[in-house]
Amino acid sequence: YRNGLNLRGRFRLPVQGEAVQAPALGLQPHALVAIGGGKDSLVSIEALRRAGVDETVTWIGGSQLIRACAERTGLPTLNLGRTLAPELFELNRQGAWNGHIPVTVVNSAIMVLAALLHGVDQVVFSNERSASYGSQIPGTGEVNHQWSKGWACEQAFGSHVRKYVAADLQYYSLLRPMSELAVARQFAKTDFYDAHFSSCNRNFHILGERPVNRWCGVCPKCHFVFLALAPFMPKTRLVRIFGRNLLDDAEQAGGFDALLEFQDHKPFECVGEGRESRAAMATLAQRPEWKEDVLVKRFCNEIQPQLDAAELELAPLLQLQGEHRVPAALWERVREDFEA
Repeated sequence: YRNGLNLRGRFRLPVQGEAVQAPALGLQPHALVAIGGGKDSLVSIEALRRAGVDETVTWIGGSQLIRACAERTGLPTLNLGRTLAPELFELNRQGAWNGHIPVTVVNSAIMVLAALLHGVDQVVFSNERSASYGSQIPGTGEVNHQWSKGWACEQAFGSHVRKYVAADLQYYSLLRPMSELAVARQFAKTDFYDAHFSSCNRNFHILGERPVNRWCGVCPKCHFVFLALAPFMPKTRLVRIFGRNLLDDAEQAGGFDALLEFQDHKPFECVGEGRESRAAMATLAQRPEWKEDVLVKRFCNEIQPQLDAAELELAPLLQLQGEHRVPAALWERVREDFEA
């Protein structure tokens, strides 16, 4: 989309012969749970712990931030290596552009291989239902840069694994029936990871500078996580996590406008739906400790009057709903936990 390329119908993968159905391999009940250093995977890890699931906290690459989060859980850990071909960096130096890669599928395939090598029967990710919602581009339609985190991809990949790789290997996202706001509410129930987690993507760039204090405070991820957590935790706690109050900084208006889908589309980042951001901001507008902050006040004066009040309610967005691949018996235990 960004480079004006229409790839629809461009690629055809020739297939010959009959696919062989995969047998059950006698895998042992144990979960490799992907951790990315942010709130979502930590919510899954703790939910599985409470549900009595044996798990190994697993990550790919050499991020020290992720390692610190993984070790903070106190659970067994597994660090998988992934190396990019040096020729890619040489091509970059010659002027070649980086394409967008579906990194969640890449990591999923690596973790499926790891599960087979370790003889365990579950690979667990923490993608919520909001990941299936793309950016709405006028004149173009929906563009979802995080398609590989969405339900359609999870369903296709998980079904392929069960059908052609191992009949007893289950691949699923534990948080699929949840919105980003519902995940934020779960995370806010404990402060155990406050000094360790970060969802700021600038921590995970292969090249370039990284934030000194885990949060850059100016990217869409920082904006959204701050806004999503704000309705569910004391203001002092949230400001302590980020080191400043992002909603009291007029220079951040454009970034929050994009989250609200006000005069802009949702950023090409892994953030929640526009309606979630609008509901969160409307909730803060009713809170004495937040309503005088610059961007909350601006929302009240300039944006909220243009919106339907019925669409700004927080409670409907916190409900569990939609399809998922979580094993039925496990989901019953986890659902009760999430609804508590």
